[in-house]
Amino acid sequence: MKAFIVYDSAFGNTKAVAETVAGQLEGLDAAAVPVDDFDSGALAAGDLLVVGSPINGWRPTPKVTELLSGFGQDQLKGVKAAAFDTRLRMFIHGDAAKKITRALRAGGADIIAEPMPFYVGGTKGPLRTGEIDKAGNWAKALLTSLGR
Repeated sequence: MKAFIVYDSAFGNTKAVAETVAGQLEGLDAAAVPVDDFDSGALAAGDLLVVGSPINGWRPTPKVTELLSGFGQDQLKGVKAAAFDTRLRMFIHGDAAKKITRALRAGGADIIAEPMPFYVGGTKGPLRTGEIDKAGNWAKALLTSLGR
C-alpha cells in the first residue's frame, strides 16, 4: 500500500503538515508530494490519498482544485482518502478541507477521516504551537482507520 500526501503550500505551512503526516505513516510507502509533481496514474485501489491545501479565497488553491476536478466519477474507486487544510483561526473563514473531501468522495474515494484543519499564527504562518504534534496524531489516527 502506498500513501500519497499531496499538497500545495504558499509559505511552507501546508508542506510541513504534509511531511509530518507522511513521516508518521509507519509501515506504508508514504511520501509528501507537491501537487505539481503528483501523477494520479500512480494511484491504485487500496492506496491512501491525503490532499492538503491552504485556504485560498475560501476554498482550496487553484492547483488543488484543478487536480481534484481531473478525477472523474469512480476514478478513485478503492482508494482511501482524507483531507486537511491550513488556516487562520478566525470567526469566519473558508473550509478547503471540506471542499476537498467532497471532491474526493465524488471521485469515488472511501473517506476514512473527517476533514482536518491546522492553524497558522498569521497570513504567512508559522503554524501555531502544537499543530505539528496534532498532524502526527492525525496520521496515527489515519493508520488506525486503515486497520494498521
